Amino acid sequence: MRTDMRKNSKSSWPKVIARKWLNIPSGADEFQSDYAVNGETGDRRKSCCDQDYHSIVPENFSEGWLTETAGGIKPSKSMPEPPPVTDSLNLRMFVGTWNVGGKSPHEGLNIRDWLSSPAPADIYVLGFQEIVPLNAGNVLGAEDNGPAAKWLSLIREALNSDQSDKELARCYSDATEESSPSSLQLEQQASLKPRTSFTDLLSMEDELGEEDFERLLNLNSNSSEEGSPSPTYMSGSPARQHFCLAASKQMVGLFLCVWVRTDLYKHISNLKVSCVGCGIMGYLGNKGSVSISMTLHQKTFCFVCTHLTSGEKEGDEIRRNSDVAEILKRTKFSRSFRDLRQPFHPENILDHNKVIWLGDLNYRLAPGCVDTHELLKKKNWQALLEKDQLRIERRAGRVFSGWEEGRICFAPTYKYLADSDDYVVQTSNSKEKRRIPAWCDRILWKGEGLKQVWYSRGECRFSDHRPVYSLFSVHINLANKLIPTAISCPPRFSSKSALSSACGAKVQAEELLVIPGHKAA
Repeated sequence: MRTDMRKNSKSSWPKVIARKWLNIPSGADEFQSDYAVNGETGDRRKSCCDQDYHSIVPENFSEGWLTETAGGIKPSKSMPEPPPVTDSLNLRMFVGTWNVGGKSPHEGLNIRDWLSSPAPADIYVLGFQEIVPLNAGNVLGAEDNGPAAKWLSLIREALNSDQSDKELARCYSDATEESSPSSLQLEQQASLKPRTSFTDLLSMEDELGEEDFERLLNLNSNSSEEGSPSPTYMSGSPARQHFCLAASKQMVGLFLCVWVRTDLYKHISNLKVSCVGCGIMGYLGNKGSVSISMTLHQKTFCFVCTHLTSGEKEGDEIRRNSDVAEILKRTKFSRSFRDLRQPFHPENILDHNKVIWLGDLNYRLAPGCVDTHELLKKKNWQALLEKDQLRIERRAGRVFSGWEEGRICFAPTYKYLADSDDYVVQTSNSKEKRRIPAWCDRILWKGEGLKQVWYSRGECRFSDHRPVYSLFSVHINLANKLIPTAISCPPRFSSKSALSSACGAKVQAEELLVIPGHKAA
């Protein structure tokens, strides 16, 4: 038996390599989700093509769907009218990116510092680069899903486990600055007054200075009912709701996952994925993008996780600009039979209402910055940022025209010595490449209703990059719209690895069933 398995494995290698070299999609529309049904029995709905691609309906929902019976097609029961909603909805979205340097996470790795934010989030968008080493075996061979399963398990545990206030305080203590007289008054006022709503906080940003606003946001979001401040929020605290995996997708070392509150998932529809390889020969997946498209309350979102061309030679920034253009051009989201009944469904990145672009964009400091070492010692980030290639290229209109990025007030995120706070360039004993420190890891956005309220970095020493994260306020206009009453499978949380509870959901024609009298989401 083992001999046969080895033969089959060896014989499949040429097919895998040929598909990758010829850029033939293989499972490109498949993704992982807590809401797919794996291994459960259920009736299969009839399809006009009736081939291998189908959806499985769980038994407890089968009566409300069209199912196969001996007498033909059984109509669904009448559904209640969807309830009216308020005019608008304000959500908070956490976005994080991390190049983990080809290292698989070890058991007990603490990622809570990265996932901590100044206010609780409703949606988590987490992108990784180099979750596997970018060697020939991984680039040309079969996908290694092991590290992705470990990351999903760690994230699930971090988002859903209960943490005490003391543990949360330790996670964020390094990022807490000493109080100045003005901010001290702010602390006292915040501790005496009732908590301010998140919307009111945003309106105060223009009135307060940047430092005072950030401190007030931090104090307001973390103060307990008794008024005692806590350094940061973590979604896993007892008062928080559980989070489930809406979708995740891997392409070689790129990995993107979207997590949402369980009560929010019923308002999500049209989950799609798309992968674009920009690496070797312009097509292989050692560089490129993984994108997830979804509709939330009839507003379309697109999350694009990228790893662009590396290198700090003069002219390498042009290649990175070209990667961005290729990703925007080649990213396509397939349309199913049900999508054709809807008035509009985005097929490209820029067709969406709200877009987040995250990842290791690899833009470096422009050559010729002779005083880099001195500026690093003085922590003069604004002077260094004047040499930032991404800023230069954006100002010249050569890339990301019309996109936005928040103000960077943190140190360069690359390149560090292993398990150290020292940059490679700061030591002469290092045998590694002497890379000049740079802000390689970035988060940009495009679209109305998105407001960035936090942009920072984590301090985990796991790789030669530091993780970066951002908190967004997401405003969704619900005027004259109804909440779709979509039927979805309940999430299934397990102590086993994330991939054991999350199965592949195939995106294709007739993926979702059209229920008579039910309006498209």
